[in-house]
Amino acid sequence: MSWMITLSVIVVYLFIVFCIGSFAGRGRESSVQEYIAANRNLGFVVLYFLMGGAIFSAFAYLGGPGWAYSKGAAAFYILGYCALGLVPWWIWGPRAARAGAKFKYVTQAQLFADRFQSKALSVIIAVVSILAFIQYITLQMKGSAYVFEIASEGRIPFWAGALIAYVVVVGYVLFGGVRAVAWTNVFQGVFMVVTAWVLGLYFAFSLYGGPTNMFTQIAAKMPTHLLVGPGTKMVYMTYASALLVSVLGFSMWPHLFMKAYTAESERVLKRTIVWYPSFAIFLVPVLFIGFAGIMQVDPDVLGAPDRILPWMFANMEFGPLAIGLVLAAALAAAMSTQDTITHAAGSIFAQDLVEALKKEKHTEAEATMWIRVSVVGFGLVSYLVAVFGGQTLVSLLLGAYGSIVQLLPLAIATFFWPRATRAGAICGVLTGVIFNYAIVLKLIPKFAGIHAGLQGLLLNLVVLVIVSLLTKPMDKKHVRQFVEL
Repeated sequence: MSWMITLSVIVVYLFIVFCIGSFAGRGRESSVQEYIAANRNLGFVVLYFLMGGAIFSAFAYLGGPGWAYSKGAAAFYILGYCALGLVPWWIWGPRAARAGAKFKYVTQAQLFADRFQSKALSVIIAVVSILAFIQYITLQMKGSAYVFEIASEGRIPFWAGALIAYVVVVGYVLFGGVRAVAWTNVFQGVFMVVTAWVLGLYFAFSLYGGPTNMFTQIAAKMPTHLLVGPGTKMVYMTYASALLVSVLGFSMWPHLFMKAYTAESERVLKRTIVWYPSFAIFLVPVLFIGFAGIMQVDPDVLGAPDRILPWMFANMEFGPLAIGLVLAAALAAAMSTQDTITHAAGSIFAQDLVEALKKEKHTEAEATMWIRVSVVGFGLVSYLVAVFGGQTLVSLLLGAYGSIVQLLPLAIATFFWPRATRAGAICGVLTGVIFNYAIVLKLIPKFAGIHAGLQGLLLNLVVLVIVSLLTKPMDKKHVRQFVEL
């Protein structure tokens, strides 16, 4: 009977989120600019939580504790890239915002395709983004499914839990667009941050007497678990390259990059960049949960490491109401990213793939309809991957980063290197993406433990420079529009 109370709390939470999201876009015009970029008038608080929801996800709330539990100190890379991830964006974020306002861009690919005057580049970026998005949305759906499995004590199977989250998220994104995503993220962000701190500190103090005693006991019993290097769960090169590729690729994620077009001013955008690292502070207690479970939970009993948070809470004699609130917070973490990416994936498919390949442009109504149809379609594809895939949450994320980081040279070339050409841009991106996936699919071996995406990025940059220098320069007047923003 207690599981019904727990599940009821989660259902109430889902109802509240659905209502917030569905009503957020009411009374707004039905246009591409509104649906994707909120007519460029989001304020600081909303933008902060909208961006924050992208990192405080199933990956952080479930995958983070899972890595702390199974890999130990390797999980600290999460704090590093969250703190540093938007630093590069300070350089080109405001420039992207100016370009968006000037040329009416609403997606990342529109900017790069216009700079290099190439529809082919738009299609390539759309395909790369969508493939990575499927992995990222899958990550969130897996997290949601874990929550429903634990809450119902196994009565709701994995496939059904993922399906429930998919239906709710697609429902409000379909109606409200980016405003629905933004306002639900404000609610979910406050909810999950408060819950994370209460939970993390509670487990550390109740099981060990405090964080200091917890780490002291872990160090005494499992000393290598709190280290990175030879003989530990992750060697130096693997750790450093995972951190580096995450920092470099973070601001290149299209769903984050596109938020430069939603800010009401550059001042708001820069304030968001400055304050964004505070989300790394919010992640600290989440890792405490994973570390707290190391000497409390048998890995054979737990199964997947990503289940450590809901398992510990459900098996430590807490009341069903409290369990429901905590599991709802975990669901909030998953959904706050799932909605952002689902919205971006639909927008990119419709604007950067369909529009680029179509000879005549759609009307505003037709274009918005295509975005909504795409939102449903890509959510469904990701759902199928979540149900039939078998990777852990963090592994899924790191794999997606390897392809997205290949867009970094395009941002550098767009704003800072006038000599970059269309051929150089296309050849560079294709080289980096293909090389990354060749390693991921184990067609070629990984070199010295370096992340596949980082290896691909180096090749990408080399090819971009060489091919650009060997091909005819682009029109100077056209290029100056972007370099002099």
